[in-house]
Amino acid sequence: MNGSIQTIPLLNLVVAFIPVIAVIVIIGKWQLGYKSSIYAVCRMLIQLLLIGYFLTYIFKTESALIVIAVLAIMLFSASWIALRTISIPRKTLYLKSFGSILLGGGITLLLMSQAVLNLHPWYLPSYLIPLAGMIFANSMNSISLAGERIEAEISRGTPYDKGRTIALQASLIPITNSLLAVGLVSLPGMMTGQILSGVSPLIAARYQIMVMCMIFGSAGISAALFLTLIKTDLEKE
Repeated sequence: MNGSIQTIPLLNLVVAFIPVIAVIVIIGKWQLGYKSSIYAVCRMLIQLLLIGYFLTYIFKTESALIVIAVLAIMLFSASWIALRTISIPRKTLYLKSFGSILLGGGITLLLMSQAVLNLHPWYLPSYLIPLAGMIFANSMNSISLAGERIEAEISRGTPYDKGRTIALQASLIPITNSLLAVGLVSLPGMMTGQILSGVSPLIAARYQIMVMCMIFGSAGISAALFLTLIKTDLEKE
């Protein structure tokens, strides 16, 4: 199997934006606010270009402190972004969002990196940072979906306990769909990337099983913790 990955020329990469432009045109036609979509796409482009250069340096580092600092920035950012869909002020809920992702995502990251992968050194950045990114991002999305849903349920007069159950179920819909579809409908990013780089599909499948377990676990634990912690804030609304 060929172990090299084809480099995408910049001109070819421009072609990838054709579907993006089509969606933005549709959003504009339907008067949904195309400016926010353009902003999101531009921000994605800038962030990924910058992180590409940044990770080239980080992956060569032998400093645990630098890796911990990167993880902390990811955690702080995910905790803030997770609250975007919730009407309660972010300052009020930030520590609860942070704590939920730290516990749900942090413990899962520790388990996967040290017990499943047995990383040496323990802070091996080329593994730890991508894994942390997947875990924190899924925890962030789960909290965002759960927070938005429980607010909607409480505003309709649903009792907290029932609203919490509905919100947790809603927050897990994306990852549950992924569990059902993986290998049947889709080959997820990590598995596809490893196969393209020449790794045996059997080995890639093991890694993907680990990834699916960690994102389901971290998303569910983080959302459940968050829904529990914000009970008093919802009662004040």
